Amino acid sequence: MKSLITNTTFLAILACLLWSTAFVGVKIGLEYTTPLQFAGIRFIISGLMILPFTGGLRKHWMVFIKNRPVILKIAFLNTFFQYMLFYTGLTMTPAALAAIVIGAGPLFIAMMAHFMIPGDRMTWIKTLIFLMGFTGIILVSFGRNQLSSAGEVGITGILILLGVNVASGFGNVFVARDAGGIHPFILSSSSMIIGGGALFLFSIPVEGFNTVDKPLEYYGALAWLSFLSAAAISIWFTLLKRPGVKVSDLNFWKFLIPLAGAILAWIILPGERPAWIAVAGMLIIALSLVFLNIYKRRSWQRELRTSPKI
Repeated sequence: MKSLITNTTFLAILACLLWSTAFVGVKIGLEYTTPLQFAGIRFIISGLMILPFTGGLRKHWMVFIKNRPVILKIAFLNTFFQYMLFYTGLTMTPAALAAIVIGAGPLFIAMMAHFMIPGDRMTWIKTLIFLMGFTGIILVSFGRNQLSSAGEVGITGILILLGVNVASGFGNVFVARDAGGIHPFILSSSSMIIGGGALFLFSIPVEGFNTVDKPLEYYGALAWLSFLSAAAISIWFTLLKRPGVKVSDLNFWKFLIPLAGAILAWIILPGERPAWIAVAGMLIIALSLVFLNIYKRRSWQRELRTSPKI
């Protein structure tokens, strides 16, 4: 049981399943508040939730001061910039198209890792598997929502959402490459508190200060979103810093997020119903994950056979 809980694949799947629940939580929360302010409060609470597990405020502060440039860079990319672009792009782009663009995230991250991290190269087989998974994302997105008329599809919104993938890619690479000496809990807590605080302050002149009384379901959604962010991001940062874990392979599991999110939406949200094209997309995503793991196993076996014997 202990080996399962610490297994990289198990933890990657767990983090992605947690992230997949965010769609429903955000839909509920945004009925009562503005996007950037909601995101800012969510990440501040998430960062505070992790504080008790960082070894004390004194240790946390000392690590932050020592590694300030890296932590600030990750806070800006992974929290502030990424979620500011995400919520802005969603307001300018149909939901199905937004899901397709964001679903391309693992491809962007894999390409950045190819050029920025030695030993994390894309092969033609991995590229084909990634494209297969992305095809599944497109089918799931079409199966959940119909694209609106071409006049409503703004190129600006698409470019903004592509910026989300770029920010996420750089953030993942920086965590894997530059944050080796920082405890993942301190890194995730600091980056979320700083990034969330910046989002909240930025939201006030942009959206105004929301003082409307909110019902219990808003606070329930906020509590769950804060918890899942704290748990999923801490898990992800831990995995990115593990020796031997490739950024491109790890991020491939993110194809599970729209898949599981669609299933959850069908179960919980009224008006959401599965279509055959979405189910076909889910099967393609599942097959691509199977193919990637077969490919990874064979690659490891080849490395073992060719490595010098001591």
